Amino acid sequence: MARIMCIDYGAKRTGIAVTDPFQIIATALTTVNTPELFSFLEKYFLQEQVELLLLGEPLNLDDTATHATPLVYSFAEKFKKKFPSIPIQMIDERFTSKMAAQAMIQMGMKKKQRQIKSNTDQIAATIMLQEFLTNKS
Repeated sequence: MARIMCIDYGAKRTGIAVTDPFQIIATALTTVNTPELFSFLEKYFLQEQVELLLLGEPLNLDDTATHATPLVYSFAEKFKKKFPSIPIQMIDERFTSKMAAQAMIQMGMKKKQRQIKSNTDQIAATIMLQEFLTNKS
């Protein structure tokens, strides 16, 4: 089987999480500087088979677009052109950053580690991916 990848896209940094090949467990992979994202994905896809990309969709509580929504949609269009064989599914990312912050506290991370934004991005992507897997089964 192939992996599922989840991306928490941001203007500066992008958090990435993936499943194991059997699509049972979601794991934080890395955080990439957004300008380097396509280069990272090209290398990753050469090493690992990915059958689906989940992309965090930033929406307000009333389902209207946020300031980041157009950036995410633009990335999705570029991704479709560059990797047409990998389907994209948008996934609600509301509250994932707050949930990631709570998870880091519960894991006992020190305050300095919690302030590193790349940790939050990876964990937010992992939370979205785990919720997808839970709802899928």
